[in-house]
Amino acid sequence: MAGRARRVGAVLLTHGAGGNKDQPALVAIEEALAPTPVRRMNFPYRDLGPKRPPDRAPKLIASVEEQAAALCAEVHVRPPRLALGGRSMGGRMCSMAVADGLPAAALVLIAYPLHPPGKPDKLRIEHLPNISVPCLFVSGTRDPFGSPEELQAATAVIPGPVTHHVVEGKGHDLKGADAAVASVIRDWLRAL
Repeated sequence: MAGRARRVGAVLLTHGAGGNKDQPALVAIEEALAPTPVRRMNFPYRDLGPKRPPDRAPKLIASVEEQAAALCAEVHVRPPRLALGGRSMGGRMCSMAVADGLPAAALVLIAYPLHPPGKPDKLRIEHLPNISVPCLFVSGTRDPFGSPEELQAATAVIPGPVTHHVVEGKGHDLKGADAAVASVIRDWLRAL
């Protein structure tokens, strides 16, 4: 019965700092998850123009919370059946929202920005011990924002179940791996 309660009824996807909701990677995930309802969202700063820098975390997290509530209402899914996630900064904001108490079935974190490039001592993990939902981390072996080994060590503090999928030879953009990443995410979400 517990597995049934967690079954994903909808998915909210967020973009990275320099991207938008129409990134091919997010579109590929939406297509792979059909017929599950998926919303690809833009953060508010992105709608103001392509050169705008990201807002601060509290505003980004509030945007995730608003979009999650709107999606649940629109497709008639209870919040604990919504999976959240996205690329880089967007996935991190989703993980922070869930750590702050936003209900979710799971987190899908693609190219999680564990630390700024070249600054492995500046870890972005303070909130991870407050995440109890299943998490999928998808990362490339050449990601300057965190190696698979660094990510595995840092995510050991997450109380919920954690799955890592490593894409060989790929960097932070996971270029050329959209279809493979989308398949991994689809299979993982369906197995919850």
